Amino acid sequence: MKTGKNRENTPQRELRARLGQEEILVAPGVYDAFGAMMAARADFEALYVSGASIAYTKLGRPDIGLVTADEVAAVVGTIRERVALPLIVDADTGFGNALNVQRTVKLFERNGASAIQLEDQSLPKRCGHLAGKTLVSAGEMEGKIKAALDARQDDDTLIVARTDAIAVEGYECALERAAGYVEAGADVLFIEALQDKKQIAGAIDRFGRGVPQLVNMVEGGKTPLLPSRDLGELGFSIVIYPGALVRALACAASAFFGHLREHGSTSDFQDKMLDFTALNDLLGTEAMLELGGKYAHGDK
Repeated sequence: MKTGKNRENTPQRELRARLGQEEILVAPGVYDAFGAMMAARADFEALYVSGASIAYTKLGRPDIGLVTADEVAAVVGTIRERVALPLIVDADTGFGNALNVQRTVKLFERNGASAIQLEDQSLPKRCGHLAGKTLVSAGEMEGKIKAALDARQDDDTLIVARTDAIAVEGYECALERAAGYVEAGADVLFIEALQDKKQIAGAIDRFGRGVPQLVNMVEGGKTPLLPSRDLGELGFSIVIYPGALVRALACAASAFFGHLREHGSTSDFQDKMLDFTALNDLLGTEAMLELGGKYAHGDK
């Protein structure tokens, strides 16, 4: 039975309420529990579980549809165990047709997703800022959105509809698709890979503030990088930075491995690292060991 009324607050309800505020919601991309914990410590209000970043880090591969639903769900579960923040989860195409979408929505929701993002690419899908994408029909995507809405067990779980049509069919067609997705019942609209400031403003002009819109900031991607404050003033409700953490860590890892290979030691790199004690403090190791000790001998 579906829920959503007359119950205590949940991450889903928190996210819905937050989207009703005027200030834009900034959601950094994460791909594991450690990054989610660090983002929560930095006082972000919500997180974006990035399928691309999972592909980059778990598989060492590009975002070309290689990650499975179960792999994403496992990541969501470990993140949910560590943080209570709302999680916007990238579900790619739903991993198949409308029936696959329903399984995906139920699986992700059980594992802790607060919002589930579906896109209108056909398989094999690829990163929204890569060339060569193909699309399912608008009608098929609208059916997937309706299937997702029927499958969610909590009415507060948000369904985010993404269209990749700009690169395939053009900007105006993308807006038409987006309008159909809103009519199908999508809670949040995501027009991917807006190519310039005119397109960015046009998306808001077309739909106004009646439906929350999400915008994607990809460093080196097709959309101009604008400050979140500016995007909020334009009318966007959510801005995500899905791969930014991976790009930052790639630079840090390159510097670290280069230093270790050259010097054969980390002693001169320690000012750029947490030492053993600091890392364990961050992880809460002592508190966990104390908790384990409480149960070690059946203590009451």
